[in-house]
Amino acid sequence: MKRILIFLPYVPYPLRRGAYQRVYHLTQELGSHFKVDLFCLSSEAEDKYHQPRFEEFCKRVRFEPFQHPPWPPFWSDRLWNPMPTTVRHWWSDDVLESFKDFTAGQDYDSIVFCDLVLWPYVKSVFPDHPCRVMDRSRVDWLFQTEVIETTKPDPLEKFKLKENIWKISKMEREVREKLALMVVCGPDDQTFLDGKLGPSKNIFVLANGANVSFFNADEWPQQPTPNPSALFCGALDYAPNTDGLAWYFEKIHPLVLKRYPDFKIMLVGKSPTPEVEGYGKLDGVEFVGEVPDVRPYYQKAWMQVVPLRIGGGTRLKIAEGLSMANPVVSTTLGAQGLELYHDEHLLLADTPEAFAEAMMRYVDDRELRVQQGLNGRRKILETYTWQALGNQLADQLNHLTHSKS
Repeated sequence: MKRILIFLPYVPYPLRRGAYQRVYHLTQELGSHFKVDLFCLSSEAEDKYHQPRFEEFCKRVRFEPFQHPPWPPFWSDRLWNPMPTTVRHWWSDDVLESFKDFTAGQDYDSIVFCDLVLWPYVKSVFPDHPCRVMDRSRVDWLFQTEVIETTKPDPLEKFKLKENIWKISKMEREVREKLALMVVCGPDDQTFLDGKLGPSKNIFVLANGANVSFFNADEWPQQPTPNPSALFCGALDYAPNTDGLAWYFEKIHPLVLKRYPDFKIMLVGKSPTPEVEGYGKLDGVEFVGEVPDVRPYYQKAWMQVVPLRIGGGTRLKIAEGLSMANPVVSTTLGAQGLELYHDEHLLLADTPEAFAEAMMRYVDDRELRVQQGLNGRRKILETYTWQALGNQLADQLNHLTHSKS
């Protein structure tokens, strides 16, 4: 059995964020195909209690203590350092030495690491390895570009973002040349990188999926609230989510309330910003916050809404919700990377008026809600289980190592 090293910038458990879902389940699936050594940066005191969970499917595991350094002052430090500050924020000399120690004398067929922030470690310890693979929970170059275009920051913040993007673009060119394979979540990520750097055969699109045994519509059948309702579920401090909610409450929510005064949207997720908590004071809003189990909310909501305007990265909540046959209204960007079609598996809308109208279609038409929820669930079960996605990634790694041998 081939041996691989997986290097993660966090311990992806508990499964509190979309990125954690992706890397945890893919690591677990790869453990059924390969002998896996796992090295994680550990910034939470509770991480050590979860190590036995990973030892069930990994041969060797190390959780290396790590704390982010302070953000450097811009004018006197950051501006003159060639490393992007968002990458430098993950650097530690102590981590580098521990990573060298953990991998010393080991012979790996592939080195798999998560996201650009770990590239400086990998290129230092494995400068000539022929099978270095980066799995990306998001493409920061795309993400930060969309932040500028969507949020319209003030001139100084815009300058800082562009300074970091310029440095990221240089690092992206480096990894494009040096990596054997780059794994991205959606075709928009690939299109962006190909547009900036030219087409590459070394990009593999691997969408996100759902734990269909956990998000199981048979065990959790739909039990909709008496009055029309919607669910927004996601990390409530993540910039794409907070931007999407701001857009929703400014432009969309009033249109829905005007027609359905008894409508309510539930906000579920961890680490809310003060602005997000403030939405709980608005009419038609139930602020829930972090919950131990999101399934009861998928079960009772009439629909899930995904009003995202900043893309790239994971779209896990759509897969999870549809796995429970909960119908979805999303922007086109919010559902990119999933082979789901408007008016068959979900409803797509990109203007406030169209988004509100799609939500109201679901309110007015129970049969449509039920049918599209079932259609969406069928598609998730056919294509987007973690086992199926893990098999695809394992096939890519096997093909890669065979071609390099």
